[in-house]
Amino acid sequence: MEFECVGVAGLGLLGRGIAACLLAHGLRVVAFDLASDAAAEARSYIAAALEELRSRGLCEVSIVEDWQTRYSEAQSLEAFAACDFVIESIIEAAEAKAALFDQLESIIAPDVTVASNTSALPISLLQSGRRHPERFVGMHWAEPAHATRFLELIRGEQTAGAPMQTAIALAEKLGKEPCVVERDIPGFIANRLGYAMYREACHLLATGVADAETIDTSFRNSVGLWASICGPFRWIDLTGGPALYARAMQGVLPTLSRDTEIPEPLVTMMNNGLTGVRDGEGFYAYTPEQAAHWEEIYRRHVWRVREAVDESFPLNSEASSE
Repeated sequence: MEFECVGVAGLGLLGRGIAACLLAHGLRVVAFDLASDAAAEARSYIAAALEELRSRGLCEVSIVEDWQTRYSEAQSLEAFAACDFVIESIIEAAEAKAALFDQLESIIAPDVTVASNTSALPISLLQSGRRHPERFVGMHWAEPAHATRFLELIRGEQTAGAPMQTAIALAEKLGKEPCVVERDIPGFIANRLGYAMYREACHLLATGVADAETIDTSFRNSVGLWASICGPFRWIDLTGGPALYARAMQGVLPTLSRDTEIPEPLVTMMNNGLTGVRDGEGFYAYTPEQAAHWEEIYRRHVWRVREAVDESFPLNSEASSE
């Protein structure tokens, strides 16, 4: 399947990363954002991302040299008329996304697939009231978008087969390992697993089992050891099998948190407007230097994990199923 021009609506952190990923694979990108400072920030990010890919041998020199000839910032969504695929990556608000889709559907061709980069909003909700609801799919990216293999594709209640196949084809072209979520549920796969873990971590903290750093250290040295090479089911098979885990669960499951409300201490932190490394305070306190240090640690680790996973599970191979 051929792709020539992809529209990216929204140039926040993920949006600009998505644009960089598209450009790195030779595609033409038309980008749009209402924020006046978004264009300059996006260009700076894209240039750095492509250079990072080049330095790691993941991007041709010609791609770095000519990306600006394939990238344009639109003054309005009208420019998306030339796109054969559109990715929406604006704020996580159903009303804002619906307003954008209203405009898009009056501009793009009826057979153009529209992918919403959402981390939790149901695609079935976003499809509601659309002229062509069958062409909408969910496309859940992870930061940094140009580096990770992660991409969840969510099938809404009205999503047709062809648009989903188109989204899969684009994902594979971009070097992703697409995971199709066949039933549209809040949080999809990765976030649901994550939220269950966050809830239990907060429960352990709130009930005095251990402090935040101890909980983080325990997690990092256990789950962190294997999570990049296998998921929970493979891990169960590797470390004793289903029968062993079933017996162990009998004693543990009744003691796990089943809270349906936002757990403490997140409520207090939310009410105080804490944003973590962005403003220097969350579960930990950060100086600007410490915040930058942790962000750099994360970025370097992403690449180390990507290299290890690529070695163990090459894309377009049978390795992952053997």
